[in-house]
Amino acid sequence: MLKNVKKILVPVDFSDNAPKVFAAAANVAAKFGAELTAVFVVQSFEEYVGFYVPHMPVMQFQAEMREGAEKRMADFLEANLPPGQKGQGKVLEGDVGEEIVSFAEQEKADMIVMGTHGYKGLERVLFGSVAEQVVKTATCPVLTVNPCR
Repeated sequence: MLKNVKKILVPVDFSDNAPKVFAAAANVAAKFGAELTAVFVVQSFEEYVGFYVPHMPVMQFQAEMREGAEKRMADFLEANLPPGQKGQGKVLEGDVGEEIVSFAEQEKADMIVMGTHGYKGLERVLFGSVAEQVVKTATCPVLTVNPCR
């Protein structure tokens, strides 16, 4: 099943752990000769518009977030993509877990490599787990990496 891994999707969040997760994904990609696609998802605020009146129009704020994310993605890849490794970055908008799974299907990714934050207890209840959502709904294998180890 994993003999023909040619496309690996790597969700990144630009945290301190993101380079560790990306390095693990690059290692897997090197073993298979696969291409990496790093993905960052800008959380969509459209569903929250009715809850408050923002100081700045929500769409303008979201556009600025996307622009900032695209710059950070370019910087991230420049700093973390190993020499000779084929890779690209993509910034998406929407629900983080849903967008990761949808993009993986759209791009026909053979594998997703992503980090876990290891939330427990109340943090897990409050923040949930994007990794868990992706593992449960992805149509390709998902390798989770604990970057704290």
